[in-house]
Amino acid sequence: MNKDRRKRIQEICDILEEQLAALEEIRDEEQEALDNLPEGLQATERGQNMEECAGDLDSAYSDLESVRDNLVDILER
Repeated sequence: MNKDRRKRIQEICDILEEQLAALEEIRDEEQEALDNLPEGLQATERGQNMEECAGDLDSAYSDLESVRDNLVDILER
């Protein structure tokens, strides 16, 4: 891979790092909001939706992290 393509991939990795940090913050905020919800409300539809969103955000974070890791592997070759 030539220098230009490596540079472009590195730029993408840098952007992904920023986006991972932002997504992690949102995920943590959603989980904290769910954790602070009274136990009785956690069983309601709203609580279940919040729990599902927190799980989906965690999955999205993991997926994005995997993409970043794959790109880093490419750069290390």
